[in-house]
Amino acid sequence: MNIRRSAALVAATVVIGASAAPAAFADGASPSASPKVVVPSGLYGSSDPTYDGVWRQSLAFVAQATEDVKPAAKAVDWLAGQQCENGGFAAFRAEPGKACDAKTPVDSNSTAAAVQALAAVGGREGEVAKGVAWLKKNQNADGGWGYNPGGASDGNSTGVVLGALSTSGDEPAEVRSSTGKSGFDALATLALPCSEGKNGGALAYQPDKKGELTANADATAAGVLGALGSGFAAEKGEAPDAYTCESGDAAKTSDGIARNGAVYLQNQLSTHLYLKSQLAGATDQPDYGNTADAVTAVAATEGIKYTKDPYAWLEKNAQDWAKGAGPAAYAQLIFAAHATGNDPRDFGGTDLVSALNKTGPDPASAKSAADSGDEKKDDDGGSSVSWWIVGVMFIAAVGVGILISGRKKQQK
Repeated sequence: MNIRRSAALVAATVVIGASAAPAAFADGASPSASPKVVVPSGLYGSSDPTYDGVWRQSLAFVAQATEDVKPAAKAVDWLAGQQCENGGFAAFRAEPGKACDAKTPVDSNSTAAAVQALAAVGGREGEVAKGVAWLKKNQNADGGWGYNPGGASDGNSTGVVLGALSTSGDEPAEVRSSTGKSGFDALATLALPCSEGKNGGALAYQPDKKGELTANADATAAGVLGALGSGFAAEKGEAPDAYTCESGDAAKTSDGIARNGAVYLQNQLSTHLYLKSQLAGATDQPDYGNTADAVTAVAATEGIKYTKDPYAWLEKNAQDWAKGAGPAAYAQLIFAAHATGNDPRDFGGTDLVSALNKTGPDPASAKSAADSGDEKKDDDGGSSVSWWIVGVMFIAAVGVGILISGRKKQQK
């Protein structure tokens, strides 16, 4: 879900060969404040897009869609133009006019994110279909997906792909590998048993060399949303009967995976209200992106009962992080607001939607905070300028008498 999985994970494993992301961009920031490549005019964010161009653009589009913001045509064209002929997306292609080849580093995360984004903006059914076909073609025998084609399945990649399948119109449970396994089957193998105490229900990123599972909050948040079939922009869930980890066959179902994962995340949030980053050799510090993802996942599964305080913590502490980290960070906070039923235009005094819009080309259409206020006023029965215009036209067409009659009918 968060940038660690797409950009930072690749940078860490491919560029420096480490197992954890560099602290400089572990929470959503791009890997370099000084771009080493020219940042395209249609791309959101001004930092180096080498490892996260498609990812941050995609999250921006999905977040904007929750607030009825339509991105600029050139922004959509840029994202669509990043797609290879085979349907896959790489993290960033500096020369989209150059055909992809066997060396083009297409990956499941960038592809799944772009599928969700292009489905959200609409009118790009061809690109969405090609992206989904690529994802299905690269499904592993265990039903899951790895970051790179053919790589071992992991909880993060599998979660984001399941979200892409759902939001593009597929039934994830029906997308099965050659062995008959679905993505839910893969997630079930990565779930820690309830006997693990506070770690019970968590998902691991991957088993270690000994086959042991270690709880991973980032993988859990992504897996929960994937199991719910919600994609990045999850809706507020309903409170379950019990906030406990469930064992047995129930734990292997999509609902059980989501429920147990949310219980684990809720337990983590209840400890400090936020999650901590744990990078090798670095002092633990608040992980704003992972906290936002966890709040989204818990709210989407269990409702808002256990997310009020962590969300309030984000409102108080995450604004500077988002400003420095850029589009993907703003999107993650918007997702958290959306899932918890809060207003992303009033996030501790910050309009997240406006802030996100400013990181890219001017949207083709967007509602302002004032517009949103006018809409709410209308919904509450108040009047607005638009209704006065309609009223004048109505009077001219049918006369005052009919207008009065119509108003009386509306009041009944």
